[in-house]
Amino acid sequence: MEQQVFGSSANDRPLMRSMTRGFMCRCPHCDKGRLFSAFLKVADRCDSCGEEFHHHRADDLPAYLVIFIVGHIVVGAFMGVERMVDLSTWQHLAIWAPLTLISTIALLQPVKGAVVGLQWSLRMHGFSGTPETLETHPEL
Repeated sequence: MEQQVFGSSANDRPLMRSMTRGFMCRCPHCDKGRLFSAFLKVADRCDSCGEEFHHHRADDLPAYLVIFIVGHIVVGAFMGVERMVDLSTWQHLAIWAPLTLISTIALLQPVKGAVVGLQWSLRMHGFSGTPETLETHPEL
């Protein structure tokens, strides 16, 4: 049985497709328009299909996810290299500090796009097309 969400089927916004489109910095709806107007500034709306993004609430989740991903990769690689090769502290700094910085900057925008795609797919924070009540006053 197909689940109905706000009058439309739950299958019209597939989660992985929406997140992949967001990760590629494209509109999760049409895959044609740009999702970002600047490096980390999400566009107010898609320039191709008109889907509105101004109400997204990615907040700090992309940064936490990037820290988690980069931290696991860099620490694992550091421990592997340390086990195989004897490098000085300066050599480690010359390798791991730039690698951490570059990979963090490279992943921040795609991860934020994936989070916006996730919110769009799950109809969170205004993507449902219905007005939302204030979270601080659920009785409204």
